[in-house]
Amino acid sequence: MSSLTISTNPKQLDHVFIHRYLSEQSYWAKGMRATTLRKALANSLCFGGFLDGQQIAFARVVTDFATFAYLRDVFVDTPYQRRGYGKTLMQAILQHPELAGVTLLLHTNDAHDFYEKFGFFKPAMPERQMLRRL
Repeated sequence: MSSLTISTNPKQLDHVFIHRYLSEQSYWAKGMRATTLRKALANSLCFGGFLDGQQIAFARVVTDFATFAYLRDVFVDTPYQRRGYGKTLMQAILQHPELAGVTLLLHTNDAHDFYEKFGFFKPAMPERQMLRRL
């Protein structure tokens, strides 16, 4: 098995691959427009996972780089899942020096067990959380 290379260089990201996965395969961003994705990528710390130069994984972090970060759009392309690449991607995110000391939030419908292995936990007081979509 080849080793996954992680890059935060925006120029290496395969926008077509990322958009196709998010807009067609993900449950959380189905139908996302390419223009929306480009704006989101430009305003996030993005992590691309590459095998032999081909992007097969992605995650992005929306952050102020001081106190708070929101982990979004984490995925490994379907043919490459269950090979440990998601763990490698998460380790790179959690060890990134610009995220040291931030509180990291994420939302998931079905991957609680995966994220708990990296120290994520359910909020003690969810009744204090609020959400508004504009």
